[in-house]
Amino acid sequence: MIEIKPFGSSSAGNCYKVTDGETVLLLEAGLRFKDIQRGLQFRMSSIAACLISHGHGDHVKAAKDIMKAGIDVYTSQGTIDAAGLAGHRAVPIEALKPFTIGTWTILPFDIQHDVEEPLGFLMANKAGDKLLFATDTWYIRHTFTGLTHLLIECNYSMRILDENIAAGRVPVAMKKRLIRSHFSLENLKDFIRANDMSKVQEIWLIHLSDTNSDEALFKREIQELTGRPVYVAGR
Repeated sequence: MIEIKPFGSSSAGNCYKVTDGETVLLLEAGLRFKDIQRGLQFRMSSIAACLISHGHGDHVKAAKDIMKAGIDVYTSQGTIDAAGLAGHRAVPIEALKPFTIGTWTILPFDIQHDVEEPLGFLMANKAGDKLLFATDTWYIRHTFTGLTHLLIECNYSMRILDENIAAGRVPVAMKKRLIRSHFSLENLKDFIRANDMSKVQEIWLIHLSDTNSDEALFKREIQELTGRPVYVAGR
């Protein structure tokens, strides 16, 4: 059984603890190290590894401290270079080349963001669970079968964004960047329709925008579409 615990999920910082009851992983390292320590009740030795999607600060901020704590960080070479990571604990991985950490087999896959070599992760364990993790992408070209858990970005709604632009609350220039860097409610619905949701047990919506999202609306619409429990990671 997979358990997901968000420590932070916004442009201020992102980090999630994921466990299948045997192997505990961190996804992202975008908070202050002491906040990650506090979230883990200072049991850093319980973490088998940390996976990082890309090199923006709200995802990689504490990576060096995590490595100093004796935890390997798995990420793309593009992220390693962008974040200035070095040493044997910075483990380069490539899209569509699977690797194993404890009870998890992890398949990185390419996503679309405005950085070098961003990645999403398909994580399968020995019990047959499959967790999809994807954030900071405007498009996912791959499709997946047998998913049981989604930890996936739902950053903004195009309708809310357009309303905010019309009201002068958001600059017009932001729209161009958002639609080429983040997953919208509309993107997520298209992704859900294109993939096998028959085994999905729960869906976590992450990285909601402070100004262009509506937590209650997003939760309700994804629940109505999927018929599955939907949770929103706190910002």
